[in-house]
Amino acid sequence: MGWSGKNNGELLQLMSQEGFAILLTTDQNLQYQQNLQQAAVAVVVLVAPSNRLPDLVPLIPEVRNVLGAIAPGKVIEVGSS
Repeated sequence: MGWSGKNNGELLQLMSQEGFAILLTTDQNLQYQQNLQQAAVAVVVLVAPSNRLPDLVPLIPEVRNVLGAIAPGKVIEVGSS
C-alpha cells in the first residue's frame, strides 16, 4: 500500500481501514484540521522543541503511559511547548 503522498485526511482514513488504532505525530494542528472522531483513530501528539530524535526520545515514557488510556477519536498531547 502506498502511504507516501497522502494528505492527513486520506492517511487517517487508510489507517482506520487497515486497523491502525493510534497515530503518533508531531503535527500539533492535526486535531484542528481533521475530524478525528469520524476517523476512529486515536492521536498522540508529541510536543517538543523540534521533531529531532534527541528532543522526542525523552517523551517516550509519557507516551507509553497514555497508550493504555487513549480512545479512538481522542487526542492527547505529550510534552510541553
